[in-house]
Amino acid sequence: MLDLKNPASQQQAMEAFFFGYQAFTAKADEMLERRGLSRVHQRIVFFIARYPNLSVKELLTLLGVSKQALNIPLRQLLEMHLVNSVASETDKRKRLLELTVDGARFEQSLRREQVKLLERVFAEAGESAVNGWLAVNLALGKSQVPVD
Repeated sequence: MLDLKNPASQQQAMEAFFFGYQAFTAKADEMLERRGLSRVHQRIVFFIARYPNLSVKELLTLLGVSKQALNIPLRQLLEMHLVNSVASETDKRKRLLELTVDGARFEQSLRREQVKLLERVFAEAGESAVNGWLAVNLALGKSQVPVD
């Protein structure tokens, strides 16, 4: 276990996380850039793919951003016909988001590249390390959830 009271260990842990995240996002960033998009666009299509018919309000909560921060990238995805916004059948004021056929293909291509990398490094690291990695990332994610 790293001693996080030691500055060198702190830097080692943070550097590993930084370079790991950089490697994880590199190929997707290239693919996004070719379309004039960024990581925020990827997060939007990822969550819409993960949760079909996601409401705009639910997407805001998942991303932890304001309406203003979501407005431009979501509009771009709508204009590029990667995302559709449809009225809910139960509440016409509520907008539900879904990927178009092109949007689903795009999201799958981004995910496929990242999954290839994860498959390779997971195989190298082994099951125990992967389980530890999952536990750490789940704990990091939970640390962002507001406590009432």
